[in-house]
Amino acid sequence: MMEEQEQAHQLSYRFLALILGGLLALTGVTVAVSYVDWGFLNVPISLFVASSKATLVLLFFMHIKYEGMAIKVSFISTVLFLAIMISFTFWDVAFR
Repeated sequence: MMEEQEQAHQLSYRFLALILGGLLALTGVTVAVSYVDWGFLNVPISLFVASSKATLVLLFFMHIKYEGMAIKVSFISTVLFLAIMISFTFWDVAFR
């Protein structure tokens, strides 16, 4: 039983190399975006690229994709709580 679960979590080196290549490409996009003035879109583009990279790392290198529902729900609730706390910080700074 335990070996079957471990087999399901093993990803091929080729797939992991593809993910690594995607992460490096997204890093290149981040550096490229920093040299181009997109106006007010600089921050949203950078946040989108950073979120995409974090999603790839979480899903495949940290194996969140293959975990049970309890782990997924606890992770998503943690991210939502963090987003709420960050939004309170922005709200506080905006109305000072």
